[in-house]
Amino acid sequence: MKITVTTTIKADLNTVWDCWNNPEDIKQWNAASEDWHTTQSMVDLREGGKFTSRMEAKDGSMGFDFTGTYTKVDKLNRIEYVMDDDRAVSIDFKQTDQGITVTETFDADDEYEPDFQKQGWQSILDNFAKHVESK
Repeated sequence: MKITVTTTIKADLNTVWDCWNNPEDIKQWNAASEDWHTTQSMVDLREGGKFTSRMEAKDGSMGFDFTGTYTKVDKLNRIEYVMDDDRAVSIDFKQTDQGITVTETFDADDEYEPDFQKQGWQSILDNFAKHVESK
């Protein structure tokens, strides 16, 4: 099952792209809730390149690595990757009259309800939009 989340950001395309792919920016926005944060991020943005983000509860009670391999990088347009658990993800960046629309489509996992997954990924995307618009 595929799940899609989307947001529109009032910023230029280059800024949106850079904030999405810059490890220092990722550490600022990559969390689904206030009690989580990303402590480390590494990006090798090229086909065959790897990425990883260390996401942790702020109280130190748990954490995990979000990792994968880029399968397609079409600068300023589209990124595709496969997570280490073999789920596919695509991210599209489109210029609209309202700003840049970012659309993420991902394979749902079997562990959590689809609505829960959609809510978490949407929260992260909303944090991304707030981060970019605050720059």
